[in-house]
Amino acid sequence: MKINTGISETHRKKIANGLSKLLADTYTLYLKTHNFHWNVTGPHFKSLHLTFEEQYNELALAVDLIAERIRALGFPAPASYQQFSKLTVLKEETQVPHYQDMIKQLVQDHELVAKTAREIFSISDEAHDEVSNSLLTNRMEIHEKTAWMLRSLLEN
Repeated sequence: MKINTGISETHRKKIANGLSKLLADTYTLYLKTHNFHWNVTGPHFKSLHLTFEEQYNELALAVDLIAERIRALGFPAPASYQQFSKLTVLKEETQVPHYQDMIKQLVQDHELVAKTAREIFSISDEAHDEVSNSLLTNRMEIHEKTAWMLRSLLEN
């Protein structure tokens, strides 16, 4: 059945493509954060272990919201590692870095995800897609706040 919500198919496709990138970034960040949760060591183990757990749980919920918005726009959501690796701007971590490097990577990655969301916002705003705008605004707020909180852990 044809979608008739007041957003043209062209705009819906552009927004869905952008959200697919956001989904890939978010899922990649979820995996990295979960990796760091499992593998963190050092004097701040407990606090970082719990912080990373809180963050990956939030990201797990976010991937579902993003994928569902892509579906509501009428397009399939990417859902494989291969698709995500082609769409994401984040670098996968295959080693176990020092806990401070974990924090630095996560700060950079949260900032990159916020940038991805911000790039999509202009497209969804042009289409008057307030639902996607709301989702994107929420994601930007969460990623910017998380980057700030993680960055503060690096200050003496």
